[in-house]
Amino acid sequence: MRLVAVVSILFCVVPFAGAQSQPALLRLTLGDAIAQALKANLGVRVADAERAEVAGARERAASPLLPHASGDHVTSFQNRNLQALGISMPGIPIPAVVGPFSNYDYRVFASQTILDRQAYHAWKSSQRQQDATALSYQDTRDQVIRQAGGLYFDAQAAQAQVEADQARVATSEALLKLAQDQHAAGLATAVDVVREQVQLQRDQQTLLVARDNYETSILNLQRFLGMRPGEPLELAEKLEFHPVELPNTDEAIPAAIESRSDYRSLMSQREGLLEQEKASRARYLPKFSIDGNYGVLGRSYGTMPGIGLVEGVISIDLFDRDRSGEKKELASQVRRVDSQIGDLERGIEQDVRKAVLDLQSAAQQVTVTQSGLDLTQRELSLAQDRFKNGLTDNIEVITAQTSLQSAEDDHISALARHSDAALALARALGATETNYRKYLGEK
Repeated sequence: MRLVAVVSILFCVVPFAGAQSQPALLRLTLGDAIAQALKANLGVRVADAERAEVAGARERAASPLLPHASGDHVTSFQNRNLQALGISMPGIPIPAVVGPFSNYDYRVFASQTILDRQAYHAWKSSQRQQDATALSYQDTRDQVIRQAGGLYFDAQAAQAQVEADQARVATSEALLKLAQDQHAAGLATAVDVVREQVQLQRDQQTLLVARDNYETSILNLQRFLGMRPGEPLELAEKLEFHPVELPNTDEAIPAAIESRSDYRSLMSQREGLLEQEKASRARYLPKFSIDGNYGVLGRSYGTMPGIGLVEGVISIDLFDRDRSGEKKELASQVRRVDSQIGDLERGIEQDVRKAVLDLQSAAQQVTVTQSGLDLTQRELSLAQDRFKNGLTDNIEVITAQTSLQSAEDDHISALARHSDAALALARALGATETNYRKYLGEK
């Protein structure tokens, strides 16, 4: 009896413990999705690491302009060959080798660059490169917002499709029940019943496909957000229409060019290359530095007088064949960046104009599809009443159901396109991370 009791307790406790370990359902808003993407997406993390790497490179570029200091301690035990050093005195015998003897040398060395135009412009170039990398990091964040929003809209559309298909299945079940009742009352034929059964099976199949698409869209969203696929996740916001005020295109394009982080990054890269060209020209200019050292030198710790040295050093490169190749290389890089800047300017203008056109078209599509949806719902209601009153067979009902399905699909697609076009406009105009909320109805 005790064994039976223990087994019974285990069967009760184990399912309960498993239920307790299930992760909580996460209700995700669009703002939450974007925040999570900006925190965990791989592209953002890689761009942030590159930004830190370039910051370290800038510190290294500043090193030649800053003071350098080092310390040495030398303990030596040696002898010397005076003849090899050319030391001799006529008539006085001098031993060939003297020693052994020892000494101790403690010394601090320091140097400071006073004038080095090449190192200075190289440091300025590293500053521009750091600025370009920071702007590229911001552009990556803007792109991640665009992509995260697009995936969220895809999931919203898939969810709306599931809800619409569920409603269609419920409608088909009710219409099948009506056909069966009409057939039993002698007001409909068996063909009407079979016809509605086929429609119900078609709607059920469509619902299965819609559910699979929705689950797939959730997996894609989780993957992009850096979440573990399969975690319980539910969209907290439905697919809705949010009117957007369209900007004046001619005024928006120059502002977009100045605001886009990718454009500003290219401009910073160009400035960095120009500084590198200045550094290349400065390779033949004199460099001036001050070096010095101070320490103690002696043969015993009790008698070690202080000694030191201060010297000014001027160095000039008289011949350096590498400068010619570097000049050509930098000039080619500047031309490449100039071409990229020109192409990006045209691309930004295209992005803005296309986003405005798409948003305007999508808003019109939402209005038209909403009107079509209302009409097809009315058509189905009238066809259902006619069939219920025995005025016709259910061919009109099936036709109305098909028209309603098409209208619902068109309306869902129009809503998703409008939301996506609004986010595309926010991306095209620049400063996406700051401005995207006003284009999506976000507070």
